[in-house]
Amino acid sequence: MAERDRRALGRRLTELQVHGVVDPAVPGNPGRRGGAGPSDHRALTIDGTTVMVPVYNAVAGSSPYRLEMAPEGGLQVSGDTPLAVETPPEPRFYALTTAEGIPYRSIALLHGRDVLATTLLQTCIRFRDRSQSCQFCAIEQSLEDGRTLVRKTPAQVAEVAEAAVRLDGVRQLVLTTGTPNSDDRGARLMAETAAAVKARVPLPIQAQCEPPEDPAWYRRMRDAGVDSLGMHLEVVEEAVRRRILPGKSELGLERYMEAFAQAVAVFGRGQVSTYLLAGLGDSAASLIAVSERLIALGVYPFVVPFVPIAGTPLEAHPAPSTDFMVEVYTAVGERLRASDLRSDAMAAGCAKCGACSALSLFETSPAEEAPTPTAATA
Repeated sequence: MAERDRRALGRRLTELQVHGVVDPAVPGNPGRRGGAGPSDHRALTIDGTTVMVPVYNAVAGSSPYRLEMAPEGGLQVSGDTPLAVETPPEPRFYALTTAEGIPYRSIALLHGRDVLATTLLQTCIRFRDRSQSCQFCAIEQSLEDGRTLVRKTPAQVAEVAEAAVRLDGVRQLVLTTGTPNSDDRGARLMAETAAAVKARVPLPIQAQCEPPEDPAWYRRMRDAGVDSLGMHLEVVEEAVRRRILPGKSELGLERYMEAFAQAVAVFGRGQVSTYLLAGLGDSAASLIAVSERLIALGVYPFVVPFVPIAGTPLEAHPAPSTDFMVEVYTAVGERLRASDLRSDAMAAGCAKCGACSALSLFETSPAEEAPTPTAATA
């Protein structure tokens, strides 16, 4: 695909991600509501690219786009020019249960097209106090709804991972956690679980947690089988961090930069990433400047449009505009390209999956593009 076509596709996917899609009952994996990380989405595949699109929140409810059956069969997203889409099927491992009767889907879920993800600890030391919690977070919603477990054991995650690889061709595992009341910030859980998974199946693993107090945990996680690491800034300007992340912002930007440098020294350049949620108050200039610092350290800045989740303090917060996202994507993509830092070179993780962002479509330079097929060769 030529660069101009990638950019055009990137803009169109961004439009769907910021506006969402009205989602009537159609076949396929329905996605999920609530829980940790980006949520209220379902996966749609467009021109071979799978993206997570909001369907269960207020943004999607007022979207000008609608998922519907196409007249000639299949699915489409309505609009001035209807867009043919596919929905990944519900994974086969969802039908299984453990010997204790716990549904596999209560232990881990399919994200995007081929990513298994689980939140090891479905609670957080800050969540119950909204004056301290991350204002976009819905980590305990799925627990309150009875759709998940408060804590997944390493053995349970390893059992589900083996089945997901065998039955559904899952290609990577993302481990997240609510922050526990311990100095390791969840790194111990990550290490124990990664070791159990790798003992059963050679699945690339990304762990995601806050920076541990002791940097020795980076090596311990790596030695246990964690292949890449995510530590998420979410927002970057100090005033925005205090407003959006009142408790987490106690770990300031410079503390994160120190942690990123320590982690890159262990995991390697391009194997550490961070989420940047665009649209929560940071200017485009701030997001681009911090991304530039991160790239210089060897950290992939995974820029994602903020999507409000129902039931959180920010459920009515507007999503960013398509123009804003494309401005940031273009600038960050140029810097990634110049530094030869690419999402597809990561061993595992959200940036490698890429389904919650269109950033990867802005990474590739014209010289790296394969020629666009002609009518004679297509």
